[in-house]
Amino acid sequence: MADYQLEEVITRAQKRAFRTLPRRIYKDNPSWVHPLDSDIEAPFDPRRNELFDGGEAIRWIVRDGRGEVVGRLAAFYNRETAVKDNDQPTGGVGFFESVDDQQVAGLMFDAAREWLAARGMEAMDGPINFGDRDSWWGLLIEGFEFQPLYLNPYNPPYYRTLFENYGFQNYFNQYTYDRRFETGGFSPSVYERVKRLEETPGYRFEHIRMRDLKQVAENFRTIYNKAWAKFSGVKPMDSEHAQKLLGTLKPIIDPRLIYFAYFDDQPIGFFIQVPDLNRVIGRFRGRFHLVNKLRLWLMLHLTSRADRIFAVIFAVTPEFQGKGIETGMMNAYEKMVRSGKLKYKSLELAWIGDFNPVMMRMCEQYVCASRHKVHATYRYLFDREKEFHRCPRMGVKRSE
Repeated sequence: MADYQLEEVITRAQKRAFRTLPRRIYKDNPSWVHPLDSDIEAPFDPRRNELFDGGEAIRWIVRDGRGEVVGRLAAFYNRETAVKDNDQPTGGVGFFESVDDQQVAGLMFDAAREWLAARGMEAMDGPINFGDRDSWWGLLIEGFEFQPLYLNPYNPPYYRTLFENYGFQNYFNQYTYDRRFETGGFSPSVYERVKRLEETPGYRFEHIRMRDLKQVAENFRTIYNKAWAKFSGVKPMDSEHAQKLLGTLKPIIDPRLIYFAYFDDQPIGFFIQVPDLNRVIGRFRGRFHLVNKLRLWLMLHLTSRADRIFAVIFAVTPEFQGKGIETGMMNAYEKMVRSGKLKYKSLELAWIGDFNPVMMRMCEQYVCASRHKVHATYRYLFDREKEFHRCPRMGVKRSE
């Protein structure tokens, strides 16, 4: 049995080792994109991650007998999220990287299980993020030949074996859908639906303008709260949060990628897309100083390197759902693509959970996208005798 040593990540050198291990794991893999160092460190910064209010996080690296780093893992929990929609308090593990050695993986998983159990957890999900689900969430199990989206995880195929051999079980899958922009991309029935919408007085679909961002944020908030308020666990969004979200996206916004649907001049739907930064940031090797920020802006706005976009979020208010509003917004965008005014070739819609068949059907039937990649979220129950249940289908709270 090899001699491996587990170290808690505390020093600056250990943090650097945590960030740079993937360079070794993926050195010969053309699909992998080097993430930004700041994006890896952000979840572990209490000043930037509100989940530290009521939670903790810890990181480890593993060294072999020669002192070379061969594995890394983080464990974390938040008291509120640990019990939300769970049968038992559940923590998380993430940012997993390892050489192909079950002993290395087991050493890290054991440490995480013991650390979480000592803090009252009874299960752990992984690999997940200590934060929002739209970043660093899930283990890639299909689609290894495709370049990952920005902030989406990528890993070698053998990681699945390391997780499942330890005892992790598939809690749910997340699908990424791909949509190529080409003439005739929709089915005839979808085009008929779009035609009916466009011929109905009151409907219009248009992209935003940068000078209107304040109103865009308010329209976004209005639609979001109507569309998502009925779903369990979703909190209404206030104006401050909406303005902050648009402010965060502002440096990379192409206004021709963000569409709103209106009926009688009232906002009823949005489709927010942004250029995929992974098309350009890999050459930065993790560094995002002022020069690279300028390089990013130039490449996004003056070159065609960022030719893929991804849907950040989309929604339609309940009274207009099922009418093809999503398709109407996408069709308005495709008209601009066909005019030759835009450089983008494809769209990816990520994080469509298999527990949400309505959203899967919308992507497949109305957006006419095809399943492109699959990520899995695994769960490990500390009580090995307890019955395992997969994630239930998404429920909608009924009004009283």
